[in-house]
Amino acid sequence: MTLQRGLYTVAGILLLVGFVTLGLSVGERPPPVDVALADAFRDQYTRPAGQVAGLVTHVLGPVLPFALGAVLAVIAWRRRDLTVLCVKLAVVLLLCRLTSLIAKPAFYRERPREFPDLSYPSGHVVAVACTGFVAVLLCAWTRPRLARLAITIAAAATVLGALCRIVLGVHWLTDTAGSVLAVGGVGLISAAWLGLLPLPKDPA
Repeated sequence: MTLQRGLYTVAGILLLVGFVTLGLSVGERPPPVDVALADAFRDQYTRPAGQVAGLVTHVLGPVLPFALGAVLAVIAWRRRDLTVLCVKLAVVLLLCRLTSLIAKPAFYRERPREFPDLSYPSGHVVAVACTGFVAVLLCAWTRPRLARLAITIAAAATVLGALCRIVLGVHWLTDTAGSVLAVGGVGLISAAWLGLLPLPKDPA
């Protein structure tokens, strides 16, 4: 393992430690910032802002990883030289997406309002963040000039997705922060061990 790959792995582990620590610390009682935001957006899901947020989360949600997975499959089929890359990216995408499915039962946190399923971390934000993470890797390996734009779009989409879930009253702020920590941790570790990090332009 190169030094840089090891550093990415350590960074990923630290993010996962932060994810677990945050989940344990907010499990029984939401911190003041969570309560303040929940109160500020209380019942907004029945109003125009909530209706708009609901429409946005139909796009910025679980559908995104499936869409990116389909894109990776098409690329792999049309560009045989990129098949291995696409398979590796698909593995990272899957592992990152599984974080919310595996972690929710472990933390068993209730939602800000009555709503199906558990709260920590946000599955919608995990979906957006993992799609953005893998999209950035895809651009970095195939279209390096688009990597910075991909980072900007991924970050903006993740923030917007998180805001919408808070406006809808179905997640606490810390749920969305935990989602980013989980995806970042699993993403860095899996990408490093699959040889996707460091990036091609980085010194090995």
